Amino acid sequence: MGMFAKARPEDAARVLPNHIGVIMDGNGRWAKKRGLPRRMGHSKGAKTFKEICRYCNKIGIKYLTAYAFSTENWKRPQEEVDAIMELLKEYLQDAHNYKDENIKTRFIGDRSALSDELVRLMEDAERESAGATGMTLNIAINYGGRDEIVRAARSLAEQVKNGRLQPGDIDEAMLSSQMYTAGQDDPDLIIRPSGEYRTSNFLLWQSAYAEYIFMDILWPDFTPRQLERALAEYAGRNRRFGGV
Repeated sequence: MGMFAKARPEDAARVLPNHIGVIMDGNGRWAKKRGLPRRMGHSKGAKTFKEICRYCNKIGIKYLTAYAFSTENWKRPQEEVDAIMELLKEYLQDAHNYKDENIKTRFIGDRSALSDELVRLMEDAERESAGATGMTLNIAINYGGRDEIVRAARSLAEQVKNGRLQPGDIDEAMLSSQMYTAGQDDPDLIIRPSGEYRTSNFLLWQSAYAEYIFMDILWPDFTPRQLERALAEYAGRNRRFGGV
């Protein structure tokens, strides 16, 4: 536990991504392997999420985006959806106990399908952590990359319709300004545990030049040690951004 208790002196000198995205996958399979209800996997995954957030903040990561619930996850059994939403509510109700972490919390995704109580708790967490100067944590709830791009396009189309904008004025920077992550660095590294090899509609616009690392471990078993393995692999990659 020693190396996970606090940031190490050499952390400041090593190559770290500014922004990490993580697809928290494998909770249900983790529970099934143990003969447990799927909600128990989500509960264990929530504990992993808290541990990884704290660790990323300690080592100096500027942004962490965690994929908690996608626009497609509504297709899951209602009992499982309810369990995920209840875990999120418990996390938010307990959020005030983590003020000392100095983490700014933001939520990205479509809030219109969420309960009024959940939206209120999300807004409270964002407001109470707004002054934090440490890591920015984006929690993606009812989020989909394609949906995000459609919303950005509609916003710009509305501005063209109202005469505030000409179609020729629209460029990549302007479209980026309409994304949920506007003003943040794009992700340098996206990690997907669970043994799956797909992006699952996560940060499609922002991840154009992200490094992907896929790991054959279920999210509830993901620890700072696995994160360090991913960071070591990231540091060894040659990021050319289309150059030579």
